[in-house]
Amino acid sequence: MAKLDTGNTLKRLRNHYRLVIMNEDTYEEVVKFKLTRMSVYVIFSSIFILMVGLTSALIIFTPLKYYLPGVGYGNAREVKQYRDLKIRTDSMEQALLHQNQYYSNIQKVLEGKVPKLDTNKLVLPKVENTDD
Repeated sequence: MAKLDTGNTLKRLRNHYRLVIMNEDTYEEVVKFKLTRMSVYVIFSSIFILMVGLTSALIIFTPLKYYLPGVGYGNAREVKQYRDLKIRTDSMEQALLHQNQYYSNIQKVLEGKVPKLDTNKLVLPKVENTDD
């Protein structure tokens, strides 16, 4: 494989070329440009960066972002509805857990599997007051 000579590559980037746009009927030069490969690269890179910047600004600073599904934005009404639904779902889940616990306790009582609770009164020693 041939090695690329960096001096040769730089020379090729700086070689001058002429772009001529001619009228086909009269062969009259309408526009002519003097270009180098480097200038064409710089121009296309600048146009690409400008287009990306303008597209990003269009999405970020306009309501267009609400119509993009993967961005994660939503309008305020949808966000509030989502929050309310989440709260309702959480409270319904808690109510269902309590209801299941209640039914399981009733089932234990009906089957006679009620654990014996110690209802004896605890006798605690009295603490003497020594505030002298």
